[in-house]
Amino acid sequence: MASQEQVKASHILIKHEGSRRKASWKDPDGRVISATTREEAAAQLADFREKIVSGQAQFEDIASRYSDCSSAKRGGDLGPFGRGQMQKPFEEAAFSLGVGEVSGIVDTDSGVHIIKRTG
Repeated sequence: MASQEQVKASHILIKHEGSRRKASWKDPDGRVISATTREEAAAQLADFREKIVSGQAQFEDIASRYSDCSSAKRGGDLGPFGRGQMQKPFEEAAFSLGVGEVSGIVDTDSGVHIIKRTG
């Protein structure tokens, strides 16, 4: 039985050629995603993370413009979730962050993410 513990988090997802679904709201045909390597996706995320952590950009602004997840329209907000609701690497990263912290790059079957714990 899953624990009742929950976190609230936002994320920025960049899909790549290895993602299980090669389409998104901003690339419905998956042309860009299919031509993006995991390394290119991770490099793009690393750049976003640097801008966020240094204060040059807001997490929510980057998520709304660049995230391949439909949560982009909410600034990347995924709302609250408990254990067992997300892919394991994503869940472990989200639960290990303190509120307000931004993760390093997290790989899942969906693509590469950076996660910000918001609650």
